[in-house]
Amino acid sequence: MGTTEKRLPKNKALIIYIIAFYTIWALFEFFGKPVISDIFPGEISSEIVNEVVIKNLVWILPAALLVHHYKDDVCIGLKEMFTTKVKWQHYLPVFLLFVLYPLVSAYRMKGSLSLSSDFGAKEVIDFSFVGITEEMVFRGWLLNAMTGKNKQNQWKAILLSSLLFVAIHIPTWTIHGKLSDAFLHFGFIQIIILSVIFSITFLKSRNILIPVTLHMIWDFLLSMF
Repeated sequence: MGTTEKRLPKNKALIIYIIAFYTIWALFEFFGKPVISDIFPGEISSEIVNEVVIKNLVWILPAALLVHHYKDDVCIGLKEMFTTKVKWQHYLPVFLLFVLYPLVSAYRMKGSLSLSSDFGAKEVIDFSFVGITEEMVFRGWLLNAMTGKNKQNQWKAILLSSLLFVAIHIPTWTIHGKLSDAFLHFGFIQIIILSVIFSITFLKSRNILIPVTLHMIWDFLLSMF
């Protein structure tokens, strides 16, 4: 007698994932990182543990496993999102925008494009991995699963995943005393706009490397100047 695979419905899996993910990451931001800093007192070593080891295990691995598990009920399969051929020239205007905007903003604020004194090895490690970790969760899994096979869900999924993308920044903003500024000065709007752009380029190209590259360029240039 044949058996049918029993698995949690995707929508329930999404809710459980969101609750678990946000709880775990908030606890880690508030309590885990100080412990890591005590165990690995060097700035570089602690950053490697946080961004390369822990973030990959908590962000990328579960998201990739979930995309694979629900491969019949997501918009873009796990293998497809890394192997789909992309006509990069079609995205050249977006890449130019992501290069020019941070540079022009830095020049207007400082009157020059001198390298920031705060930019160093820690930032290089951080921004080399933050693009792939965040994009794999918010575009590769959450947006992907919420969109599903029905394109009518696309804009609802983009909006919801963008709000979730803002929410994941709240623990960091709180720790660094930037929470009120992020909302009172509408900095969160920029996060939503970026998320929408990342989402559209992912769904259009069907390749996660487009938003990952855009994300990395944005973070590097904002931090460098």
